[in-house]
Amino acid sequence: MCKVQTLPSFLPFQFPTMAAASDPFFLLSNHYSFISSSLSKHPFKPATSLPFFSDSKTTQLISFSSLHPHSPTTHSSSNPIPAIRRLCLDGDLDQALRLLPSSEQFPLDEDTYISLLRLCEWKRALPQGSRLYSHISSSDILLSVALGNALLSMFVRFGNLLEAWSVFGKMIERDVFSWNVMVGGHAKSGFFDEALDLYQRMIWSGMWPDVYTFPCVLRTCGGVPDLVRGREVHAHVFRFGSASEVDVLNALITMYAKCGQLVDARKVFDTMPRRDCISWNAMIAGFFENEKFYDGLELFLMMRNHSVEPDLMTVTSVISASGWLCDVSLGKEIHGYAVKGGFSVDVSVQNSLIQMYASFGNLHQAQKIFLRMESKDVVSWTAMISGHEKNGLPEKSLEIFDQMKRADVSPDEVTLASVLSACATLGRVDVGVEVHELAKKKRLMPYTVIGNSLLDMYSKAKCVDKAMEVFRGMREKNVISWSSIISGFRINRRSFEALNYFRHMQAFVEPNSVTLISTLSACAAVGALVWGKEIHAQALRRAMGTEGFVPNAILDLYVKCGRMDYAWMQFNSLEEKDVVSWNIMMTGYAVRGHGDLAVDLFKRMEEKGVLPDEVTFIALLCACSRSGMVNQGWEYFDNMHKKYSITPSLRHYACMVDLLGRAGWLEEAQQFIKEMPIEPDAAIWGALLNGCRIHRQVDLGELAANYLFELDAQSVGYYVLLCNLYADSDRWDQVARVRKEMRERGLTIDPGCSWVEVKGMVHAFLSGDESHPQSKEINGALNGLYERIKSAGFDLPENDIVDEAEASKAEIFCGHSERLAIAFGLISTAPGTAIWVTKNLYMCQGCHALVKSISKIVRREITVRDTEQFHHFKDGKCSCGDEGYWKRCVGLKQEHGV
Repeated sequence: MCKVQTLPSFLPFQFPTMAAASDPFFLLSNHYSFISSSLSKHPFKPATSLPFFSDSKTTQLISFSSLHPHSPTTHSSSNPIPAIRRLCLDGDLDQALRLLPSSEQFPLDEDTYISLLRLCEWKRALPQGSRLYSHISSSDILLSVALGNALLSMFVRFGNLLEAWSVFGKMIERDVFSWNVMVGGHAKSGFFDEALDLYQRMIWSGMWPDVYTFPCVLRTCGGVPDLVRGREVHAHVFRFGSASEVDVLNALITMYAKCGQLVDARKVFDTMPRRDCISWNAMIAGFFENEKFYDGLELFLMMRNHSVEPDLMTVTSVISASGWLCDVSLGKEIHGYAVKGGFSVDVSVQNSLIQMYASFGNLHQAQKIFLRMESKDVVSWTAMISGHEKNGLPEKSLEIFDQMKRADVSPDEVTLASVLSACATLGRVDVGVEVHELAKKKRLMPYTVIGNSLLDMYSKAKCVDKAMEVFRGMREKNVISWSSIISGFRINRRSFEALNYFRHMQAFVEPNSVTLISTLSACAAVGALVWGKEIHAQALRRAMGTEGFVPNAILDLYVKCGRMDYAWMQFNSLEEKDVVSWNIMMTGYAVRGHGDLAVDLFKRMEEKGVLPDEVTFIALLCACSRSGMVNQGWEYFDNMHKKYSITPSLRHYACMVDLLGRAGWLEEAQQFIKEMPIEPDAAIWGALLNGCRIHRQVDLGELAANYLFELDAQSVGYYVLLCNLYADSDRWDQVARVRKEMRERGLTIDPGCSWVEVKGMVHAFLSGDESHPQSKEINGALNGLYERIKSAGFDLPENDIVDEAEASKAEIFCGHSERLAIAFGLISTAPGTAIWVTKNLYMCQGCHALVKSISKIVRREITVRDTEQFHHFKDGKCSCGDEGYWKRCVGLKQEHGV
């Protein structure tokens, strides 16, 4: 995979700094700047007028003999040049270099130097080639076109563009080969912009491109991609008489296909006077790369009808297209064709077959091909690793990676990215850290795909700070990088940072639909309605409002922000409502305790012919639970399998236990758990514990807690439930015991935090935090409210707290942070403006009573979303009932005749 880079310090006319003086890339910049300025002053003069660098007299160079301590210090009077040439023909580079004269008695001629340089290039002997260049520089020989081209070819082959620039600047003359080598070298190293700039300067210098120049430049235009320059080069093809060259036209097809211009590519293809196999391959691959798979397959059949025999490239492309189409029958036919044509023994074809069968989910066939391979390269192993990871077998992926290491095959960036993806799925941060260190060791960290995979792995492993380190260290960040870190913040409950990174992102890259979905989710988490509406508008402006999950993410935002009117408008605007859309709306009603509306919506969904899924019944059972609709819940649970052929999962059983527990049917809930056909998990025992908390059944709650902590001893929420149970029963010694156990396990309760959005900005308030710049005004407003509540004849909630234990309970499990958020909203908005607050903990009775009084005193609507439900306060009343949510379920058992 080609990696686009930006060559450091490639800025003409840049003045040096002290730090840059020792930077080797600064020297390269100097060469480039000197040539650039000279060319720009004499753009249309021939290459012979360009300056050349003759610094052999001004630069101290190490003599060649000093670099070879074992070389003889004296030479025989015989001329060693014939022997050197003979040794070059025999391929004996080391012996040939030992015969180099250390004096000027027998100066080497240009042809001998060229022979040595070509041998160095052939053997990829960089140290010897560099020493030979030092020897040439220290001699009086001038860099002619032939000698300079030999040096350029060698250094470019080694990837040493610094030395190539040095040679290029010293050459007396340059021919088209000189320019071609430099353009091709930069393009091959990923410096596409610099390669295109060199081509432009080549034209300015008066040098005509040839049939070798155009393919390289056109491939570079496709690699950027740069359609404007590509069309300009297309014009040059006609201007310089190369419009009938097959290689040039093939490159034009590839360039247009890479730029997404398939119509232009097909025009070039159709008007070619003659075509070779590469022409067909370029057009077929162009269709496949632009996801026009059927057009590409049609052209493949046309190729056969024209009696053009496919080659390895053709077969490999068609196999890959079969995998993308998930067309099993076509894939098997192509496999048979590859076997009959003798292509199946090639490693590249076998690798493509492995990838194809893996995309079909046929890992058994992929394994058979893999085991039969006589030689396996890194692509073979990577195909197996990624194939198992993408088919839901991440453990097997890690096993194959271990086998790959034992086979002593060095992984590449794609391999490690697949392994990191498996680690993210499994939560194996230990293996992920090892892979991270391996990537550093093999110098693969500059690859963006590695950074993106590390971001995903660390984020899912709850190591978001480590993900931030990786993000900050990435040289290049694409839209996937930004989307990954934003999603990482969101799933780690750091939605504020997610929103800030989203705003910062837009100065660098355009967000895609995945970015918008993560950001909308962050807005929903903290109740940032205004930000969410801005993103909604942005999605519409960029024509992404109907792309993928974006419509449902917008719907989910409005539902979680409590704006069901906006949610209804979004829901009704959807041309096609999938099951997810219906589920989101039903869940919204369920959380608000409107079970009847959720049931009505489910009936409408059935009338529209939309089949329910597992999530649908979770939403319905939750709605019945919150509304006390026990009989209705039983009916839906029974009909899941009977009517809809959906086997209940542990989540459905947990919903039923919650339904029974909230209604006070605790014995029935316990019996229901005993009769379950599958082993209960922590969530089921947690639901029973929550029911015991609501109805203060300590003995059964302790039993549920014992089972619960055997299955999950690390989830803070379950300890909080148990503490609540003890606190509601005034067993504060047990509360202290549980909290001590939590400290011993290193578990901490999240501090109370509330968010309120004012004028498009979200403000966060922590319990007891005085860091807000308007803390004095907020506390003053609260005290003023307390006085007004007293004057109006209402009792303050604090008066109900008669002992230290009750106050401690409220501080631990509530924190009262919503009071600060509401006070800030009151002093920051106009009278009559509704206030919306989101909270990360549950709302205590004291805060609930206080906010009811505030809504009556200030005559404002105040909505607080806590971890349990929405509380909509208006005129001293709450939507959850005047008696409060804590008494909603009391008596439901009697109402149902039990």
